[in-house]
Amino acid sequence: MKRYGTRTRRRARRLGGALTALVAAGGLLLTGCGEGGAGHSEDSSGNKSSGFPAPQAPRPTGDEQDLREDTERAPDLLSTFALDVDTASYGYTRRVLAEGRTPDPSQVRPEEFVNSFRQEYDRPDGNGFTVSVDGARTSEEDWSLVRVGLATRLPEERGERPHAALTFVVDVSGSMAEPGRLDLAKRSLGVMTDRLRDDDSVALVTFSDEAETVLPMTRLGDRREEIHEAVDRLEVLGSTNLGAGVENGYATAVEGLREGATNRVVLVSDALANTGDTDADTILEKIDSSRREYGITLFGVGVGSDYGDALMERLADRGDGHTAYVSDEEDAREVFCEQLPRHVDLTARDAKAQVAFDPATVQEFRLVGYDNRAVADEDFRDDRVDGGEVGPGHTVTALYAVRTAPGASGHLATATVRWLDPATRTPHERSGQLESSSLHDSVRTAAPRFQVTVAAAYFADALRGSGDAERFRPLPGTPGLARLAEQTEELADRTEDPAVGQLADAVRQADRMM
Repeated sequence: MKRYGTRTRRRARRLGGALTALVAAGGLLLTGCGEGGAGHSEDSSGNKSSGFPAPQAPRPTGDEQDLREDTERAPDLLSTFALDVDTASYGYTRRVLAEGRTPDPSQVRPEEFVNSFRQEYDRPDGNGFTVSVDGARTSEEDWSLVRVGLATRLPEERGERPHAALTFVVDVSGSMAEPGRLDLAKRSLGVMTDRLRDDDSVALVTFSDEAETVLPMTRLGDRREEIHEAVDRLEVLGSTNLGAGVENGYATAVEGLREGATNRVVLVSDALANTGDTDADTILEKIDSSRREYGITLFGVGVGSDYGDALMERLADRGDGHTAYVSDEEDAREVFCEQLPRHVDLTARDAKAQVAFDPATVQEFRLVGYDNRAVADEDFRDDRVDGGEVGPGHTVTALYAVRTAPGASGHLATATVRWLDPATRTPHERSGQLESSSLHDSVRTAAPRFQVTVAAAYFADALRGSGDAERFRPLPGTPGLARLAEQTEELADRTEDPAVGQLADAVRQADRMM
């Protein structure tokens, strides 16, 4: 994925018509005819969706070969990435700021800030996604912010979702003795055990110097007391052999695999690995066959004031899962007792997004975040290439800074999401598009949830820029931390959302220290 694209207007005029024809041809070949100027198309299931599919160039011959070579020399106006619903970076940043420290810029992942907030996108009726695309002009000439929003269906009622088979892999090394680590995990696991259904199953693996299966896969039913006792007995000792814990956890999950259930490993750790395998890729190699053959996903839950963020994030991304961070009882209750029981199901596997900016109107773009989720443009429809796993109730948001040609009007972008059905592995796509006439005149006149997205992105951008001020290229229209705090406080009042109030507090804390 290339994050920036530039072009000359002369080349755009020469290529614009040809590229438009190729885009339309690729879309017609792949998903059926569009319906005139309204921009409707069908997904691969035959369902109506808004916009045209992401472009795929036909095999070039003759003059088309010359066009392809010219196009390859032209700037890349495609952006392709694997979906990501992680939020740990934002949670950990809030913890660090509350303790009077500034976060390491390398640990600030803007997409995790943006995806930490509730959105109001339309939801699909079944598995898969809806696609929403909107935007607003900024105070910086010819620059706009464009939001691509993807949403899955809402979770089923408690009794309607598939059975869950959850293997908890809990870090009991010495560093977990700090208040807010193992003690918080134990209380959360105890409450969550009572929230799960009788036909759900749990297993418990612990690790310090070595890993141990404390409880094999056990159907809850009338055995909740046995599970509570196993959790209560957990105590800290030794160093952190995280690799052994993950390997044992997957072996336990495979041994207790339940057909037709959602089988997931839940890793609870500060991820400060110091014994055995400490490299994420090496750890993942050892469980790769179990992960792929049985479809076991990984959910990483980070804890602790010192936290191995990079290791946990890579494990989850490459382990077909996602991460969250808990710093207190409220966070833990939300993650263990609300999110996990609701989201044990999957609605999409290997999901990727591709945004095609129109060369007739767009000169340059910048994707905010998703740096380590890049997918080569040509791999968008290669279903062997790993994407992201997404469950019910999730939204995924990508924010772009887009510079348009002076006076440009018309089509700006088409966003397409592709995913595999979690049961059949059948590929599906949905698309949405944006016209320049749909842009709001300013961010401040856009919908409140759009403004929250922008505020989270501006905040993350400022924190990242603190690490390299000379090379830092701020997002267009950035108001500075002091003004951003004021705007976010206003948004908290308008939305009546406590999470937005917490964002305003974090921005204030950062402003005092930076």
